[in-house]
Amino acid sequence: MIAVAGCADEAPEPVEESRGTHLAGVMIDPQLDEISGIAASRRHRDVLWMLDDGGNPERLFAVSTGGTRLATLRVEGVTKTDWEDLASFELDGRNYLLIADTGDNGGLRRSLQLHIVEEPARIENARLRPAWSIAFRWPDGARDCEAVAVDAENRQVLLISKRRQPPELFSLPLHPRGTTLQTAHKLGTLAGVPQADANALRRNPQRARLDSQVTAADVSPDGRTLAVMTYRWLLLYPRHSREDWGQAVARAPKFEPLPWLPQAEALAWSRDGKHLYATGEFIPAPLYRITPG
Repeated sequence: MIAVAGCADEAPEPVEESRGTHLAGVMIDPQLDEISGIAASRRHRDVLWMLDDGGNPERLFAVSTGGTRLATLRVEGVTKTDWEDLASFELDGRNYLLIADTGDNGGLRRSLQLHIVEEPARIENARLRPAWSIAFRWPDGARDCEAVAVDAENRQVLLISKRRQPPELFSLPLHPRGTTLQTAHKLGTLAGVPQADANALRRNPQRARLDSQVTAADVSPDGRTLAVMTYRWLLLYPRHSREDWGQAVARAPKFEPLPWLPQAEALAWSRDGKHLYATGEFIPAPLYRITPG
């Protein structure tokens, strides 16, 4: 599909919404049936970037905030093992996307990769190459990770483990010098992640054990709040001034149940930081716009 080229910055500002969840659109394009990461464009208004899971080509999708695929971009020069999250950020006056090749269901990977590509000037089918890549390992053995975010102000990548309870928070330098294999640094663990109670475990033990697993994360554009998604919950960890993220996630978050989303895999702050977009890994899939209180 050839999309309409050009910048979407001429679109009108979104109408202010009250707190709550709104259905922004429904994704029915079969190309979008395994979305595992989402990020709001910093360069094009009303455009979301998305990526799909392992087993698919190395590609990114430009998607409207209503859920329509606008363009498909191939990412050259990298090998896709298990892409699990996507983050957008601005650094030194340029707009970038970070692709997190961090999935490891079997706990077998000895090293993992992050790829940073510059956002294209036009929304059209194209090919991209990474501006730089980061190879890294965990400090103490393999773990699965589906949640990666960027704190550009502090030039820091944040990574959250999926299955371990409580979830662990790690960091990496956003733009390390050279190509040396980096080692992720543990900052702490996430407090207050809701756990299944006895009734939930009795009704559906398999589902209940999955509900607390972390599948996505994003730092708000103002750098003040880390949003974390599990299969059932949206958690918000605000950060006070002069506080690091390890301190911020050590406090219980604000949290609320997600809307109907059977396989919640993708979460991103909107470009203006007023809303969060959320969707899942299936088709047709709702694309929700959540306005936190």
